[in-house]
Amino acid sequence: MSPEVPRLRVRTVAVDATGDLLTRVPDEVDPREVVAWLREGDGMVGWGRVAQVETSGADRFARAEDWWSALRSHAEVEDEVRLPGSGLVAFGSFAFSADSVDASVLTVPRVLIGRRDGLAWITHVVVGEEPWPATHPAEILSRTNPALGRLDPLVETEGSVAPQDWPQVVSRAITRIAAGDVDKVVLARDVAVHHRDGRPVRIAPVLERLEKRYAATWTFSVAGLVGATPEMLVRLQGGRARSRVLAGTLRRPDGVPAPERPAGLAAHADPRMSLVRSEKDLDEHAYAVRSVAEALAPHCTDLVVPEAPYVLELPDVYHLASDLSGTLRSGATSLSLAAALHPSAAVCGTPTDAAFRVIAELEGMDRGRYAGPVGWVDGSGDGDWGIALRCGELADDRHSMRIFAGGGIVAASDPQAELAETEVKLSAMRHALGLG
Repeated sequence: MSPEVPRLRVRTVAVDATGDLLTRVPDEVDPREVVAWLREGDGMVGWGRVAQVETSGADRFARAEDWWSALRSHAEVEDEVRLPGSGLVAFGSFAFSADSVDASVLTVPRVLIGRRDGLAWITHVVVGEEPWPATHPAEILSRTNPALGRLDPLVETEGSVAPQDWPQVVSRAITRIAAGDVDKVVLARDVAVHHRDGRPVRIAPVLERLEKRYAATWTFSVAGLVGATPEMLVRLQGGRARSRVLAGTLRRPDGVPAPERPAGLAAHADPRMSLVRSEKDLDEHAYAVRSVAEALAPHCTDLVVPEAPYVLELPDVYHLASDLSGTLRSGATSLSLAAALHPSAAVCGTPTDAAFRVIAELEGMDRGRYAGPVGWVDGSGDGDWGIALRCGELADDRHSMRIFAGGGIVAASDPQAELAETEVKLSAMRHALGLG
């Protein structure tokens, strides 16, 4: 066994856990060691770091998968719950590009609290012959973090490209599309945030505000990357793979109720029908759906691809959305499926290689782990992997953060409208950080 792969002992017990799971995270924990995957009150929250691998380059997914396979094959697991997310679980976050200077991370927390469909559990993980922690699960569950709701005084400054210069970047992309170099390209920009008093940025309050305002999304934290993604790259559970594709965006007017509905219903009464009638947005969405369907096809039978998108409501925007599903036939884990699906046209473009080149030429920044897969995988291979959107990445010194937003550019894109779309998408993290 490689020295980088420790022998872990894992114990999962059923508990009664109500309320906000984030309140159990001790305030003194290093924010880079907090993991979270939450949606509508359920999910998982953990802390501590008992095992971790960092990878980079074109084989970053494969090397992480190899490490995880070796780790779980040598682990001793006692799991009385036996649900997706109980037992041995690793949380991961992967760089968007093989050329990124940021490492991709797969990490196992020392303590993990999970809740699903009314059932809850606590998992403890120790290395080798370490003793089990003396803290009783009831003591962990009785904790509340009094500092959770306190926001830090943060300051925002320009990122890699100033906002007034962003329309020019978009215009150059449209020129490349008109020249036939690429059909669609997704461009993103960043904004810098730092603590006004020079203290470290705290993660827990950010997660709490994201979870409360964006409950229908997946709130995540892995190795200092935090956000609330509306896009499920792939969920693997019980042999069934599912993917939610979002592409095509409309700013949400205040006070307009917006239930999810098929795109063709009530067109005469719904102001959002401008989204589903938009040739630009429908084209952008079709590229993204096709790229996911093509990536899933080798792994799935009876692949279901919707003929038309529906409208998904978020607090700030509406998206065109399509849910794809199929029965797994390849034996792949959720992590290997995420690797096969990345990058979709929703975060890169079409054709993929050409879009990658345009992104590298025009964006003016290293995306790091923004727009890469983020999520978790358990010992059976099941798991959830979203796309790291509506997020921020904490710097190594913990005193600053970059927040990101992007949009799909096609021939019909308007540069000023694309700038406005990024501003709307940045509002999620600005709200979470107390900046707006």
